[in-house]
Amino acid sequence: MIRQLDFPLILLLLVLAIISIVAISGATHSSNPSYVEQQVVWYLVGILSLVAVLLFDYRVLMQGRFVYILYGLGILLLLLVMVPGVGVTVKGAQQWLRIGGFQFQPSELMKLFLIVTLAKVTAEVPTLPIRGWREIGKVLALFALPFILILQQPDLGTALVLIGIAGSILLAAGLDWRIFLAGMMAATLVIGGILFLFFTEHPLLRTILADHQIQRIETFINPASDPSGAGYQLTQSMIAVGSGQLYGKGLHNGTQAQGKWIPEPHNDFIFAVWAEEFGFIGGSILLCTFIFLVYRIIQVGINSGDPFGAYIVAGVAGMVVFQVFQNIGMTVGMLPITGLPLPFVSYGGSSLITHMMAMGLVLNVGMRKEGDFLFMD
Repeated sequence: MIRQLDFPLILLLLVLAIISIVAISGATHSSNPSYVEQQVVWYLVGILSLVAVLLFDYRVLMQGRFVYILYGLGILLLLLVMVPGVGVTVKGAQQWLRIGGFQFQPSELMKLFLIVTLAKVTAEVPTLPIRGWREIGKVLALFALPFILILQQPDLGTALVLIGIAGSILLAAGLDWRIFLAGMMAATLVIGGILFLFFTEHPLLRTILADHQIQRIETFINPASDPSGAGYQLTQSMIAVGSGQLYGKGLHNGTQAQGKWIPEPHNDFIFAVWAEEFGFIGGSILLCTFIFLVYRIIQVGINSGDPFGAYIVAGVAGMVVFQVFQNIGMTVGMLPITGLPLPFVSYGGSSLITHMMAMGLVLNVGMRKEGDFLFMD
């Protein structure tokens, strides 16, 4: 069974771990070098979590109602976050729970719970492609509840990741193209309507969006409109990425990072630090690593021979692709800032452990194509 592990995928995770340690070192060398040690600890915990996921056959999740129990647990944790005195507020967002001296984001775990739940529901659809609104309605209902709860924290970035997860699973299941087209048109109309209200300064906009969300749109369209305030992060990030040029300034030589010009350089804006210190070549290596990682993930799904496993893998691929696209896009000014970390690279335990567990699910699907439990080998 061990020999069926996808070792290229494991190698890619190792490369991302090395990049993460180096990038965090470059971001915190002059301020708090202990972040590097803490990230190494988080990676060790993440590896243990990945191995733990490998120790059971993922197909047991298809049996009974276990995935619905996980889903319910995730919803309960999201509700607890909103309870005054229980949830922890960080930078204006109440999205953390504290257990003893440890803080974690339930929304990160909810990503995994949603993936396995939607994969089970979709795998139980009797005929494909999906055309019935009953099946689609069930998927949308399961998606909508955590989406709304996460929006209330508020955490728009993570809520949007859930759209990437649900959309990827439905596409992998063969969603009827007419339904897909209708969904895309609806999304376009919503985005277009919000932009119309924004540019016309219609008062209805403040009913639909919160003030900080409107501010992010304004910053995205014109960062120079508030260079010392809301546009500061994006302006400094773009300076860092551009000043790296072809080869970069070298490790610990990034003026934007070492001069503490970039807010959250070890977290949301870690790509800006990496691009400044290692330039276009370093940024391209990181992007290619993510591309190959997603390719290996998709290959596992294609070769799994099990719809449930394939949908799990599709959900993981959607989660990773969306977060990478959003994080790097906001760093270079192509997308609004949403506060999403860069998977496997940004500092932090909740996101890293969640993504390592997700990789454990992918490896689990890949190593059980021929159908025996690990302890039977």
